[in-house]
Amino acid sequence: MATLSVRMPDSLHRQLKSLAQREGVSINQLINTAVAEKMSALLTVDYLETLAERGDRTAYESVLAEVSDQEPDPWDRWHE
Repeated sequence: MATLSVRMPDSLHRQLKSLAQREGVSINQLINTAVAEKMSALLTVDYLETLAERGDRTAYESVLAEVSDQEPDPWDRWHE
């Protein structure tokens, strides 16, 4: 396991310490979780962009054209 030294403003450290106490975890665990969540979000964007690059608009429109033109069931309608 690697060790990382991080510099942060005192105000951020105080908030981090308070949140960790509130959640009942160590500061280290809270930071690890936060970093993992951020990495997951960024990697998901990368994954979706890669899929989008492989997309074929003509094929999409061809499949969409085969969908019947009918009203959705009442429980499946958009409600504002």
